[in-house]
Amino acid sequence: MSKPHKPLDLLIIGAGVAGLTAGLYAARMKLNTLILEDALVGGQIRDAYIVENYPGLPKVKGSDLVKTLEQQALEAGAVLDEFDQVLSAKLTAAEKVVETHSAVYQPQAVILAGGMERRQLPIAEEKRFRSHGIHYCELCDGHLYEGKTVAVVGGGNAAAGALKVLSKYAKKLYLIHRSPQMTAEPTEQQAALDLPNTEFLFQTQILSAAGETELQRVVVENVHTKEQRTLDLDGIFVNIGVIPRTSLYSQDITLHASGHIIAGESCETNVPGVFAAGDIRTKPIRQLTTAAADGTVAALLAERYLTKQKDTKIKQE
Repeated sequence: MSKPHKPLDLLIIGAGVAGLTAGLYAARMKLNTLILEDALVGGQIRDAYIVENYPGLPKVKGSDLVKTLEQQALEAGAVLDEFDQVLSAKLTAAEKVVETHSAVYQPQAVILAGGMERRQLPIAEEKRFRSHGIHYCELCDGHLYEGKTVAVVGGGNAAAGALKVLSKYAKKLYLIHRSPQMTAEPTEQQAALDLPNTEFLFQTQILSAAGETELQRVVVENVHTKEQRTLDLDGIFVNIGVIPRTSLYSQDITLHASGHIIAGESCETNVPGVFAAGDIRTKPIRQLTTAAADGTVAALLAERYLTKQKDTKIKQE
């Protein structure tokens, strides 16, 4: 059975803050706009326990912020397709074709806003214990560890936030981090250090995990002394960084060595009519506010691009 072919003015790939903001602006400009998301709407910020640095909103849950943005985009007229994965993409000046599980889209312009994905715990047993002791979303799975012993791997803001969430459930917490100290913002570090029943294992990495059907223990190693230790653990929550979701576009779109899409403040890529917004593009600062700004810029310049294309076509006719 062949998939339906669907023409569009604008296809936005990714429904995080950048993608939803782009959808809001594009729909307000009366573009036939589809926002495509292969997982839950909201990206990484959806899992944030509390956001305190978004202008105008002193304290807001990440999920609530995303819900508001989604509602705004939909009310403006954008269409959202959730849980539909991109299988292939051909993005050239002459033709733009994006195939998903359900359809083949033929947009006139594209905004790539797929953001980042979490790095997996680099041990051989990761796949075996994924969702059976190894997790990547403390808001989703933290409640499963009421009264149990849990470790957070990582040292940045995400790891600090995970500790705060898990402290509501776990009787004992570990933070396992390769560096001599946390890299989170000072206020986040202090909040983590003040948590009760928490042991900090710096300059330490996990070597292996073991258990029958569920995770039961791990072997950790000091990265300098090579001293090893076995920890009895019920769960691990991994926060060791993220990587840009750009591999599907590398054939047509120019990428930086880091994997990010090369695009400046105009969000324009090397392909006319293709824009990059949010964490997916090269830039020095990645915050919610910069993601929203990218979404705005990309949508408005996509509209200009489409208007110019239509005007050129009319003149040629």
